[in-house]
Amino acid sequence: MNRTGRARTTEPERATLDKAAAENFPVAPFFLPRDWREDLMAVYGYARLVDDIGDGDLAPGGADARLLGVPADRAEDRTALLDAFEADLRRVFDGEPRHPLLRRLRPTVRRRALTPEPFLALIAANRQDQVARRYETYDDLLAYCALSANPVGRLVLAVTGTATPERVRRSDAVCTALQIVEHLQDVAEDLGRDRVYLPATDMKRFHVQEADLAAPTAGASVRALVAHQAQRARDLLDEGDPLVGSVHGRLKLLLAGFVAGGRAAVDAIAAAEHDVLPGPPKPGRMRLLREVGVTLRGKG
Repeated sequence: MNRTGRARTTEPERATLDKAAAENFPVAPFFLPRDWREDLMAVYGYARLVDDIGDGDLAPGGADARLLGVPADRAEDRTALLDAFEADLRRVFDGEPRHPLLRRLRPTVRRRALTPEPFLALIAANRQDQVARRYETYDDLLAYCALSANPVGRLVLAVTGTATPERVRRSDAVCTALQIVEHLQDVAEDLGRDRVYLPATDMKRFHVQEADLAAPTAGASVRALVAHQAQRARDLLDEGDPLVGSVHGRLKLLLAGFVAGGRAAVDAIAAAEHDVLPGPPKPGRMRLLREVGVTLRGKG
């Protein structure tokens, strides 16, 4: 594939990329340069697919397994799929990958001189999801976010050629915050997958049992715990906020959107009185746009 003669998008590839529309803020919005949009969508496609493998959310029919060379009798084996996916990722850097989303990623890796480490970290996070379904402490959760979320922000900086040690540090704070917010929005859904991303020590502190998370609505203890985690996310967003002012032009708008999206989501959780159990509280579009404006005005 190349910029002028891209191969026809396959069904598994399209199904994965279409999920970009469901994100809190566009992954590669229209105002970015075309080459940035293409490369960011290639990175998004990779990250989305590895998460879908780890969550068991691949499109029905086994097309992704076939593309990765996984035998039909192991098409539902997430570990086998992750192994095959990692092998195909390595072909991106040295060979010819099989999966169309990894073929899409290959020119991006070459254009932007990307390294394997952030891509491998995302696979490691999904491997961890297969064996670690609870987190004892907040530090344990932060270590998981370092694998599951922070590499995406680092890849955005690498694609746009703006990575510095300080920006990476600020980006990590924003990405961890966004991951914590997503965990709060998805408490009920994650519990249905036998996963709890609320630290056990905090659950004990707020006298919350796992059975409380299965209720149709949250009691006072669960709401207090969610409020505590939401404040942690807000503090991380504040820590990462200077990242927005450190860049210029359209990238500034993109990064402001990420920070604002996190803040608007935290506000939506607060507006629901921290009751996340009936369904994920999400900000409306106007609320998000207002928050983008507030974030940009603070960085003028």
